[in-house]
Parts: sequence; structure tokens; C-alpha cells
Amino acid sequence: MKKFLWAFALLMLAAVLGACNSSSDKEEQKDKPVKEETPAEDTTDATEDKKTGGEVNVYTARHYDVDAVLYEEFTEKTGIKVNVIEAKAPELIERLKREGQNTPADLFITVDGGILNTAKEEGLLQPIESEEIDKAVPAELRDTDNEWIGLSTRARVIVYSKDRVKPEELSTYEDLATDKWKDKLLVRSSDSLYNQSLMASLIAIDGEDKAKEWAQGIVNNLAREPEGGDRDQARAIVAGVGDVAIMNSYYVGHMSVSDEAEDVKVFDQIGVFFPNQETTGTHINISGAGLIKHSKNKENAVKLIEYLTTVEAQEQFTAENFEFPVNKEAKLPEVMAEWGTFKPQEVDFADYGKYNPKAVELMNEVGWK
Repeated sequence: MKKFLWAFALLMLAAVLGACNSSSDKEEQKDKPVKEETPAEDTTDATEDKKTGGEVNVYTARHYDVDAVLYEEFTEKTGIKVNVIEAKAPELIERLKREGQNTPADLFITVDGGILNTAKEEGLLQPIESEEIDKAVPAELRDTDNEWIGLSTRARVIVYSKDRVKPEELSTYEDLATDKWKDKLLVRSSDSLYNQSLMASLIAIDGEDKAKEWAQGIVNNLAREPEGGDRDQARAIVAGVGDVAIMNSYYVGHMSVSDEAEDVKVFDQIGVFFPNQETTGTHINISGAGLIKHSKNKENAVKLIEYLTTVEAQEQFTAENFEFPVNKEAKLPEVMAEWGTFKPQEVDFADYGKYNPKAVELMNEVGWK
């Protein structure tokens, strides 16, 4: 009996000690510091935030493949996503006015200095502050208040038949309006913003009366009524319809590398002449970017402009779209280098917008269809 009681006592003691140890283990686990691990999904989010680096929203009237390529490369380099809305410039300006301070837009990009100035006058833009941009882009290719920055330029040149016209026969825009070129001149419609801005520049330089006289001379010398785009004028030269045409330079560059064999043949038979080299210079227009007044991603927007004005991006602009770079360090592709250098007009791009209504009015008065 004593042995039984002794064994029972030992059994109870073991049970009590076991319970104590179990309780002690639980308390120790409770008090032990827990290693905090970031959940996998949180880690992914943090990585993505660092990778994307935010965004920049672009309203653009430019519709060129090279722009999309440059935006993608900018995203790869910076992690900043570029969201693009494309439309005609007047439509984008009206949209920006409607949206006001609630606009998602950060940048407005278009292809005409007059329209860029219109956006400025409408109070849609704000100054762009960047030493990098100031170094890359000459003052004459920036707004006086830096509310827009030039990205590229294109020249309005005289294109001629190599078989029927000698370069020394060419001289100025004004000369094209003389009887010398009767029934030999080709140009697109007065609806073309390119022609309107050329006309506006002549109003700024020579006044309304002389500009109207010039426009009348152009109409008198037309080989046919205006039709088609700039490339259609070059095709008409080779077809023998006319001998000379007013065109934007970059269209000639595009024809040199066209997938259409006929356009390459056209390119081989035409020459490029920069008019008014001894007088007022060749008319140029500009593609540029304006920083939206109510931009929510101002820093990213400035970074995008900085990238687009680097030598690397500028050389892509010119290699892919045959536009002249605003960054003078950028090299020209061979076809453009062969054209040689030229003196541009010294006209404030703002005048293109200022005189546009009068330019349209005068062109209509002389029957420039």
C-alpha cells in the first residue's frame, strides 16, 4: 500500500511539473520578439512604385512613330510612365480650357509656333525651369518666358525638278510669285497650317500689302489648283505637272527611305533649295512642348522635356522623322547633311499665331483655294 501511494505521488508530481513547463513554453513564445516580414504583395508594390517612378500625361498634336519610341525609351530609363492623348491642336486647347485646374495633362505638344503661343496667351502654360534645357536649346527656339520649349524644326523649302530647273535659277519665295514661274508652281491648299504660317511670317516681315501681292502671284503661277499633301507636290513635279513646289523639308527626307519604290524614284529626281539666303532667310516652323499650368506631375514633365532635348533623343528625331534638331550637338543623317546649312528667318514664332487670321483672310481674298 505504501508503494502504491508513493508511486501515485510521483505520478502527480510529474503531471504538475509538465503543466508548468507547458505554461512556461507558451509564455516564452508569447514574449519572444516576432520577426516582421514584409508580405510578398507589399514587396511587389514597393518595387513597382520604385520602378514606375510615377507618370506624366501628354496631350499631343504630333502623330509620329518616333515620338512613341522616345516615350518608351524615356520610361525604360527613368521608370516614369508616359500617358498620351492625341488630337488636333485646337481640340486639345479647347479641352485644356474646359478641364481647367482639374486637367490631368502635364504637357502640351504641337507642331506650330503660333499654336504654342496661343496656348500661352490662353493662360494654359507655366514657365519651365531647367538648366539642362536652357543649355540644350538656344534662346531663339524657346518661348521668351520659357513657357514652351522647341523640340525640333522643319524648313519650308523650294523643291525642284533636277531635269528642268537649275538651282541657280532659284532665289526667294518672292521670286516664285513672278511671271518667271507662270504655270510651273505647285503648292498645297491654303487650309494647310504650314502655308498659313509661311504667309504669316511674310506679313510680319513685309507687311500686309506685300504679302497679299505675293499670295496673288502664287495663285497666278499655279500649274494646277492646290490638291493633296506636300509629297503629292513632289510627285506632280516628276509627273511633269509643274517644275517647282513649296514643301516642308522633312517630307523629302521621308520619300528617300519610303517603302514605296515610286516615292524613292521621285526623291532621286528632285532637289532641295533653301530660299532667301541672301535676304530674310528660309521660313522654319517648330514642334514644341509647353508645361501645363495645372500640371500634377510637373517634375516628371520637365524630366521628359530634358530627355527629348538630349543629343541622343534629338538624333532620333532627325534620323527617324528628318526634322532639324534644336540641340546643335546632334548630328544630321546623310540625306539632310547633303542639303547643307541654311540661314533661317528671324521671325518671332508668336507672330505665326498673331497674324494667322489675317493670313487666312488674304489667302482667301486672292483665291488661294
